[in-house]
Amino acid sequence: MPDNDLLIDESTRRKLEQLTLTASRVRAGAMKGERRSNKRGTSIEFADYRNYAPGDDLRRLDWNIYARLERPYIKLLEDEEDLAVHILLDTSASMDWPKEGEREHNKLLFAKRIFAGLAYTSLNSNDRMLLTAISDRGLEHFGPARGRAMSVAMLRYVHALKPGGITDLNAAIKDYALRGGRPGLCIIISDMFSPTGYLEGVNHLLGKGYEVALVHVLSPDEIMPPLAGDLRLMDVETGAPQEVSVDGGMRELYIKRLEEWREDIRAEALRRGMHYFPLDTSTLWEKAILYDMRRAGLVK
Repeated sequence: MPDNDLLIDESTRRKLEQLTLTASRVRAGAMKGERRSNKRGTSIEFADYRNYAPGDDLRRLDWNIYARLERPYIKLLEDEEDLAVHILLDTSASMDWPKEGEREHNKLLFAKRIFAGLAYTSLNSNDRMLLTAISDRGLEHFGPARGRAMSVAMLRYVHALKPGGITDLNAAIKDYALRGGRPGLCIIISDMFSPTGYLEGVNHLLGKGYEVALVHVLSPDEIMPPLAGDLRLMDVETGAPQEVSVDGGMRELYIKRLEEWREDIRAEALRRGMHYFPLDTSTLWEKAILYDMRRAGLVK
């Protein structure tokens, strides 16, 4: 994997600094009101309190409340919106593909760059951000954090993430819905290769008041396989082998079923009011944020 600073190059960072993550619907507990400004703290009129998060300006801490309750709270001003941003990344073994050859098309590397790019945007906007890696080891968190000063620590966290194991995406999302804290905007980045699916977990998030976006990452050879003939395929997560014979008809059937699968996810997302982004790792990762997500209104 590249060095921390190469997950997001300087040119892309400057573009991301112009963006803000948005939630298109107001959900209970997630937002104080309409997002009016990217500039925090310009109003002098007090509005509310929120919990302290690493990276907050200590000058905004209410020391009187801290002395009484022994818990740190930050003062919110009238023009501030306290948006909670939750970004989840699937780091199961299936995400580490392709392993050889066209390494630049590796799903996990592509997904980690989107993960870091969205996190960088959120920190720059001073949102309350929580990053979570989903693996067979459970949920590995970074945050909650806030503010541009946390960017280096965030990049180190993302850089250090390793693939491995089998992930029950449904169970992990459901668990996150129960433990993830205050609802807000939740972005899930995965190849969606989970035998238990994802809908039950997503329904728990929606039921808790989260606004959800699915970022579906596949490599070019998964979308349009070049293989033909008698093959021995190996499941990258379980190691289980499978003997298959692939001819033109089977390849066309595979492509058709993959398209139907993606369309089913798109339809379910539309039905539930979620964003859905089917991505191909042969494209520029920053295009997903700067163009696709911007056009969909997830960022502005």
